[in-house]
Amino acid sequence: MSHRHRSGTAWFRLWLLAGGAALCACTEDAPPPAPPPEIGVVQVVQRDTDIMQDFVGQTRGSVDIPIRARVEGFLESRNFIEGRSVEEGQLLYTIDPQPFLAKVLEAEGRLAEARTMLAKSKADLARIKPLAEMKAVSQQDLDASVAQRDAALGSVQAAEAQLQLANIELGYAKIYSPINGLIGISEAEVGEFVGAPPNPVVLNYVSLTDPIRVRFSINERDYLRLSRALAKLRAAGKKPLDGESSEYNVELILADGSTHNHHGRIVASDAAINPQTGTFTLEADFPNPDEILIAGQFARARIAIDSRPGALLIPQRALSELQGVFRVFVVADDGSVKMRAVETGPQIGRMVLVNSGLEAGEHVAIEGLLSLKDGATVQPRLVEFDNPAAANNDGQD
Repeated sequence: MSHRHRSGTAWFRLWLLAGGAALCACTEDAPPPAPPPEIGVVQVVQRDTDIMQDFVGQTRGSVDIPIRARVEGFLESRNFIEGRSVEEGQLLYTIDPQPFLAKVLEAEGRLAEARTMLAKSKADLARIKPLAEMKAVSQQDLDASVAQRDAALGSVQAAEAQLQLANIELGYAKIYSPINGLIGISEAEVGEFVGAPPNPVVLNYVSLTDPIRVRFSINERDYLRLSRALAKLRAAGKKPLDGESSEYNVELILADGSTHNHHGRIVASDAAINPQTGTFTLEADFPNPDEILIAGQFARARIAIDSRPGALLIPQRALSELQGVFRVFVVADDGSVKMRAVETGPQIGRMVLVNSGLEAGEHVAIEGLLSLKDGATVQPRLVEFDNPAAANNDGQD
């Protein structure tokens, strides 16, 4: 073997040794593969669920009574503090009673006159009657005396009625509260002539605010759904609208978003759907012992218009939408991800009812949806979603 050949072989061996050493060094310095990302998942919830709907309404007294001036006259006094509670039988207004006192005195005088005439006619009849029996006077004279007595008796009855009417009008000069409740701002001031248009006739309102009443309207579609829900309760042997034992509760959502502390019950409804508006009017009463609510407030009545036994629920944030199709990322126990299209139903608070596409007990991702892909592998982390289906219902389908 020549010197040149031996030299080339030596260099080749050195090159192999150097390359192997470098390869070993690179292998030793390479980082381990990254672990799958950790993704929060929630379990598909299955529970019996009521489908709630919100309807805009307005509060009013469960009893609203107008305080009217039933006689004409000048308002003499106002005997209450506006906007405060009044009791049944409490004096509210007085109207100048002098004209009505004069009518009472006049009626008393007429009654006295009529009674005097009655006494005279009775005395005349008592004197003529024995004479007629003895044929000392004619039958015609007796009949005339009887007629005078009867006429005088009628005059007394008419005078008594006039006196009673005068006393009633005098009583109307004092106006009392018909119920316990809250009274509003007066429509008339002391000294003003009232009781005849264009002057005030309705002086005020007294409202019974415990319970408070809410009037609201629903459209024809929701009316049908509500009717079916009530029919289910009746078929189950329940009485959904049976007074105090009503099993059909109504919630009241106030203007600040809070929920009234007491559930209400439907107490009245229209007999037909209004053909002009296409709506059906309902009224519900709510206990209001602390008088937090007053008449005239806007509020939302929340009622169950349908029920779904064994409904599947997932958080709304688990959904993504692509070209009108809702989808979720289902995460298996081994961390594999599969994108799946679902059919959604009504929103229940921050949860969404799923009609199809999922099974109870499956897990869906609620984090990192923008980076997830079908077929990816993740490390699932179970998250307890803190919003039950019944809370904070937006009531929209």
